[in-house]
Amino acid sequence: MGHKRYTLNRPRPRPWWRFLAWVWLALVPLLANGCGAEQPRVYRVGIFAGTGAFGEITDGFKAGMAELGYIEGQHIVYDFQEVTDDPDQDRRRLQHFVDTQVDVIFVSPSGPTLSAREVTEGTNVPVVFAYAGIEGNNLVQSVREPGGNITGVRFPGPEQISKRLEILLELAPQVRRIWVGYDLNNPNTPPTIAALRQFAASQQVTLVETPATTVQELQADLAARATQEDLGIDAMILMPDGLNHSTEGWEMIRTFAAQHRIPLGGSFLYTVEQGAVFGNASSFFDVGKQAAPLVAKILQGTPAGTIPVVTPLQELWINYRVAEELGLTVPEGLLKTADEIIR
Repeated sequence: MGHKRYTLNRPRPRPWWRFLAWVWLALVPLLANGCGAEQPRVYRVGIFAGTGAFGEITDGFKAGMAELGYIEGQHIVYDFQEVTDDPDQDRRRLQHFVDTQVDVIFVSPSGPTLSAREVTEGTNVPVVFAYAGIEGNNLVQSVREPGGNITGVRFPGPEQISKRLEILLELAPQVRRIWVGYDLNNPNTPPTIAALRQFAASQQVTLVETPATTVQELQADLAARATQEDLGIDAMILMPDGLNHSTEGWEMIRTFAAQHRIPLGGSFLYTVEQGAVFGNASSFFDVGKQAAPLVAKILQGTPAGTIPVVTPLQELWINYRVAEELGLTVPEGLLKTADEIIR
């Protein structure tokens, strides 16, 4: 009497766990969709740059992005394409970035930057450059408002070369004829040599210019001077181009200066370590790092053309030992401002 009876036509109550299972199956798609919406976006940045010394710019850029919270493989991925000696190949590599719709193109130095501007014109792909000259090439409208879809960290060639001559004259005030060889094919040469000429005239010193397109042309000029009783020059300074800084070109210039005991104004730290009496330039790593906040602003929605162009700081290195060997007195003011002194 006290027991319930079940018939074939009366359904038995289902266990509670079956009910929960159906609820869980219904919720899984909703939970999955919710999790997907909360995942941070992964940005894609195309990098078009050189290797070797210029690779430090890329390293600095990535380090700067990581410090800003953009961890490679988690929040950002990089598509690296190396700059070549073939303009057509370079344009194809840049077009690859446009076709794959990267969020930003990061490019260095000047030549590749000009190509990037050309390839991206009329597209919505922003460009951030590093160590690119902005004088005389219409790359940007102004430092404060670059315009278009581009911004970056500029190459301060005109200021840098003028400062190089200024420091040389502080160290060796007696020099009056300064040799300067330069690459006619470098896009930064015209504004840089123009600034150097203007400053040299203001200091009443003579520039002994050797324009060239190959290292062999520079070598021929120095070889001819070496045969003369009077070299026709009292000092040398490096121009910021590929001829002066190629392995062959740099070795030739520094050897000539050492053999004839004339002061050489260098650029990067390695030139000071290898015989230049001083060097002034910007750290490639720091230049790349300074570009990172610009890219971050673009990823957060700021139009590239409204972000002011950055001018990198210059560093000063002095080879005190070489100065002493040449009989030069290093002013105390220079020693105090030097970032590194080699004794």
